[in-house]
Amino acid sequence: MPVTAIAINCSLKKSSGEDSSTDAMIEVLREHFAAADVEISETIRIADHDVLPGVTSDEGDGDDWPALREKILSHDILIFGGPIWMGQIGSIAKRVLERMDAFLSETDDQGRMPSFSKVAVAAIVGNEDGAHWASAQLFQSLNDTGWTIPATAACYWVGEAMGSTDFKDLDKTPDKVTETAKLVASNAAHLAKLLKADAYPGPA
Repeated sequence: MPVTAIAINCSLKKSSGEDSSTDAMIEVLREHFAAADVEISETIRIADHDVLPGVTSDEGDGDDWPALREKILSHDILIFGGPIWMGQIGSIAKRVLERMDAFLSETDDQGRMPSFSKVAVAAIVGNEDGAHWASAQLFQSLNDTGWTIPATAACYWVGEAMGSTDFKDLDKTPDKVTETAKLVASNAAHLAKLLKADAYPGPA
């Protein structure tokens, strides 16, 4: 039974043809997901879309979130990518998490949120401290909204404190990032296959 994956890039910048460190980290994971027989179908740059503020799945005219939500939920694995700003996950990532809050009231007859039995992992980059805090923010919010977090679910890189080097500027992916990416992809693929074959029954 094939498993599908999709990535979101929560960079604060819209696409402009300029390289993104978040995209670079997602590409590292793409290689290792492919080795686990999982293709990342696409990467959605959230800043390219008008995701309105709110905590429902549809905030009305001009809201691009309903279509993005449908696309994300049509996959088995979500790679949630985003940069660190001011020591924490960036504001666009938080906007996405806030919109997922609607899942809590969108349960099926078995009490399951639409994200139940789907797996989420993180791709985090920054040239400052905060990767552990950013992943903690993501994983608690994603778990609250029904996603399943596998063991070793965050692949991250942070540069020298108060430095200016970005992940995309590195000549070579650090060995530790490569090792972690392999584990993240392998664990996520394994868990997603198990859950796709035998979904959570729900409390009802």
